[in-house]
Amino acid sequence: MIRAYAAQEPGARLERFDFDAGPLGPEQVEIDVIACGICHSDLSMLNNDWAVSAYPLVPGHEVVGKIAEVGANVSRHKVGDTVGLGWFSGSCMACNPCMSGDHNLCATAEQTIVGRHGGFADKVRCKAEWAVSLPPGLDVGKAGPLFCGGITVFNPLVQFDVKPTDRVGVIGIGGLGHLALQFLNKWGCEVTAFSSSESKRGALLEMGAHRVVSSRDESQLEQIAGCLDFILSTVNVDLDWERFLAALAPKGRLHTVGAVASPIPVPAFAVIGGQKSVSGSPLGAPATLRKMLDFCVRHRIEAVTEHYPMSQVNEALAHLQAGKARYRVVLENDFG
Repeated sequence: MIRAYAAQEPGARLERFDFDAGPLGPEQVEIDVIACGICHSDLSMLNNDWAVSAYPLVPGHEVVGKIAEVGANVSRHKVGDTVGLGWFSGSCMACNPCMSGDHNLCATAEQTIVGRHGGFADKVRCKAEWAVSLPPGLDVGKAGPLFCGGITVFNPLVQFDVKPTDRVGVIGIGGLGHLALQFLNKWGCEVTAFSSSESKRGALLEMGAHRVVSSRDESQLEQIAGCLDFILSTVNVDLDWERFLAALAPKGRLHTVGAVASPIPVPAFAVIGGQKSVSGSPLGAPATLRKMLDFCVRHRIEAVTEHYPMSQVNEALAHLQAGKARYRVVLENDFG
């Protein structure tokens, strides 16, 4: 029996929910959850913002724990291994993207909290290839957010060949953006943080930004027109996209990992003249996850976290919903 916290309907408080997951699949592993980060995607799923939620819903897709059981066909893990699990929990392993190493682009990829129960629980299951081992040197209590927030902003650096000489901007310095600043600084880039909060300036410079630009000040945006090679947007709200396109240098790219509900307007002449691009990406493949974890160990990168016992999950969600999280909330398993 797996013990968890679930919402019974959209927007409801989470309550204790115990369920029988049935026999472990031959390609699966079962993980004893140590801790699980909370992501804005959990809030979106709880509210059914994307019309894919099924109830009762057990959120949680930034899991760190120890392998408790392995399926009959699993050889890559053994009981006791410390692993992490993010948004994806399975892929077909046969399609062209999977065979090319792009498992995160698999058309039939299984998602940890879509149609199945996630990590706000004492145990969670996934296909073995998506349980990624933690290298020595990572703080287990802080590692969970790397498996969603971290890989979401690290993957574009790999996929689009961001160079150490590039000038890169980050829009939105929250759970994702604060990790992006650290990655980009250690990547060697000149880093610009776009923030709507002037009070964060000192913290953003400490995290790795070389300068901070107000995303609400048109004059500051105009001063950097044509300066940036790459802009990474982590926000899920509408912005003055044309001004950010104008901030790009020739051949620059505006890349979003934030799930903006409204279409992003892209006037043809805003991209044609400077041969600019607009793109997006979903998290990353297991190999990229391993590369990110090694990079974190080498450069001592970790999430800035606040911790709650899992039994206080509703208080933790309210803290995040109110915009008070600095910068990632982590639930610690206290089922006992």
